[in-house]
Amino acid sequence: MSSEMRRSKKKKPLWLKILLGVLIAIFVVLIGIAIYAYTVYDSAKKTVNDQMHNDVETIDRDLTKQKVSDQETLNILLIGNDQRPGERGRSDSLLVMTLNPKKEQMQILSIPRDTRTTIVGRGTEDKINHAYAFGGPDMSIATVENLLDIDIDYYVEINMEGMVQLIDEVGGITVQNDLDFTQNGMNYAKGELNLNGKETLGYVRMRKDDPRGDFGRTDRQRQVIEATIDKGANIASVTKLHNFIDILGENMQTNMDFEDMQNLIANYANVRKNTNEYMLQGSGKRINNTYYYIVPKEELAKVHNMIVDEAN
Repeated sequence: MSSEMRRSKKKKPLWLKILLGVLIAIFVVLIGIAIYAYTVYDSAKKTVNDQMHNDVETIDRDLTKQKVSDQETLNILLIGNDQRPGERGRSDSLLVMTLNPKKEQMQILSIPRDTRTTIVGRGTEDKINHAYAFGGPDMSIATVENLLDIDIDYYVEINMEGMVQLIDEVGGITVQNDLDFTQNGMNYAKGELNLNGKETLGYVRMRKDDPRGDFGRTDRQRQVIEATIDKGANIASVTKLHNFIDILGENMQTNMDFEDMQNLIANYANVRKNTNEYMLQGSGKRINNTYYYIVPKEELAKVHNMIVDEAN
């Protein structure tokens, strides 16, 4: 055998072996991440489109899609449904979120559940939260649109019972409690509270011992929803995404499809930079031995202008 052939069969230097091993390891990891990312993406798309997506007749989706494409202001109705086992449920929390991407602003309007208004589709005067019990999200959307004289572009319905799982998945949430109270055997001290899922459910359900009644409960529900969104958005571990998707698939309904959600994330993410909150103002009154929250016409006109002005 010639000396040249012997030289060609010499072993590779140790440093070269190490470098090749590292490069192969990096390549394998990158391939694994790519495959995992694809499965998460595919799973999310399937869950949203097959489980969470629910079209409603009240909303013109083509018109909404055009507004998103043009990055116009959107009104989203958030329905907090405190549905317990064996019940159809009522909309315990109604929030109208107005998103203005050009001003990078989000306005959140809370509508008290006992607000007396015309229930569209039935033609009767009743509490606004009964609209959901009578006709689901479609009737709730139509009733809110009629009350405020606005168009709703999307709706998102969240089962408050299901939020227990979601809150535990994100590792709990932090809220600012302004009232000492006890609910379901659990004590809630005034000040900053770190809550797990079960504790959160008691926190949002308390109403009887709150001097603000429904106002206090609505405010706590809004706190919990915002804190959960913020905590979920800041979770770094992508390995939790599958669990998030599964939980949302079981406890959330919306007329958004996966493409809609992607467009909102891409074009409307900055609206959270400036958030304004307002609650519909009125007064309590008993009619035929039933408590209602009466909102004056002047207040409804004011809120309508707030939402319309936000869009300009």
